[in-house]
Amino acid sequence: MNTSNKNDERQLDQTVDGPPAEVPQPTVLIGRFVSLTPVDPNLHAASLFERSQVAESEQLWRYLPGTPPLNLESFKSYLASRAAKDRLDFAIVDNHSNEAIGLASYLAIEPTHRRIEVGNILFTPRLQRTPGGTEAMYLLAKHAFELRYRRYEWKCNALNDPSRRAALRYGFQSEGIFRQHMIVKGKNRDTAWFSILDSEWPTRKAIFECWLDPSNFLPDGSQRISLSQISNSPAPLS
Repeated sequence: MNTSNKNDERQLDQTVDGPPAEVPQPTVLIGRFVSLTPVDPNLHAASLFERSQVAESEQLWRYLPGTPPLNLESFKSYLASRAAKDRLDFAIVDNHSNEAIGLASYLAIEPTHRRIEVGNILFTPRLQRTPGGTEAMYLLAKHAFELRYRRYEWKCNALNDPSRRAALRYGFQSEGIFRQHMIVKGKNRDTAWFSILDSEWPTRKAIFECWLDPSNFLPDGSQRISLSQISNSPAPLS
């Protein structure tokens, strides 16, 4: 048996010390561009409904459960229905306008195995392709690892190319495709799996924080260096 195989065996048989991870509780995660706060349908529905009423609304909901709510009351009902025992929903709130512009959730929370997933992500056009979207993903990952989770997951429909690209951009490692994993809206769903491990997080955290540093943004808000460029840079992070 070669050295590589021996190392693989030691990794597979590694003892995991410590108590279970903490169950995430409703809390506010504050960033420079956005903050994440527990979803309140009465507080957040109006802004989210208004900002999701765009020409591309069908595309926004294509890979989410359900169909686009047709009015404010049905949007409130949708937000209320997202709540479940094994998940925690957050509204992504713009710090400048104080308006909710997106949604994201902790899912499949497994404190015993110290595994947690981020998903059911809805970025309205106001949040798409902005520093706030990346900051929201950083804040959620950071909080999960602070709660002692050792595996942070991202899963999406294998046909959802934007989500798969986002996972890689945020530093998740591809783990392959689970074929015929689910039936969603009457259609087969193959699921692409991604993860970040606790051993990988310190490096990824430094990359996020380097990109989010105010010095990386020009006066008009555009980035000097992309997240991907920092990730692929051979130079040490400072």
